[in-house]
Amino acid sequence: MESTIRTPDTSSVIVGVDGSAQARDAALWAAGEAVRRSRPLHIVHGADTDGRALYLSAETIERVRAAGRELLDDTAKAVAAEYPGLNVTTEFSRADAVTSLHRSGGLHGTVVVGNRGLGGFNSLMLGSVGLDTAATARTPVIVVRGVEGAEERGTVLVAVRDEHDLMCARYAAREAELRKASLRLLHVWTMLQSMGTVVPMLDGVDEIAGRHEETLLAITDTIRDEFPDLTIETDAEKSVSVAGVLVEASRHADLLVMGGRRAPTPLGLRPSLGWATHSLLHHAHCPVLLIPRLGSDSGSTS
Repeated sequence: MESTIRTPDTSSVIVGVDGSAQARDAALWAAGEAVRRSRPLHIVHGADTDGRALYLSAETIERVRAAGRELLDDTAKAVAAEYPGLNVTTEFSRADAVTSLHRSGGLHGTVVVGNRGLGGFNSLMLGSVGLDTAATARTPVIVVRGVEGAEERGTVLVAVRDEHDLMCARYAAREAELRKASLRLLHVWTMLQSMGTVVPMLDGVDEIAGRHEETLLAITDTIRDEFPDLTIETDAEKSVSVAGVLVEASRHADLLVMGGRRAPTPLGLRPSLGWATHSLLHHAHCPVLLIPRLGSDSGSTS
């Protein structure tokens, strides 16, 4: 099955809230993103009252609904105070949070989630709703991290792994344009990634490095042609830890864009993210924009 994404789309922005401070921060960040895109902001609260209807009394469900609507009103007021001209809509959903966000995102919306919800126990780790939303998405998902007290760095970072990441680079270039920022294309590779488990001969290392640089330069040339006014920097690094290099690079970026590859899963189980993507969502120092990568490369673990 292929992704619904075809071209970079400055679409509506949908953000999920659950009453946590992280979700409130995500809503304000999403509002700024909606302003940059000149698009409306849609705030969603998935209360899962349908899923819990058999276990809750009618009075309890009504209290949950009232609290959810109050949360939506309070969040919308906070957004309006910060961005008075923004078109803001709210939605109370009886479905669970992940289903509600994907349903509101439709085919073209960008979904925004905080890095931790009310059920989290560690402020550094992404919560289960955020992980499930990212893992099952067919539209772009932004996980908001590292925004508290952060100053603008003026750079959008995109992780380039192979020729299939051209679409991610286009998204990143568009985001850089919206922010009036520069774009950095970063390709990180390992010897095991290139050769499997066989240790290569030393005289083959340069050839392997050359192939990786060719992939990066081909994408860079395309982006330069399509975005001639954008300041673009490219880097190719060899490392034992792809995720480690990207996490460190995220310290100097306003946004990290990458393809959200899926790890292989047994039939019937929910999709999960590859290990490198998973690590970035837990440890990046800036918001992470995941572009779903479905189809022939969905079994990658990176």
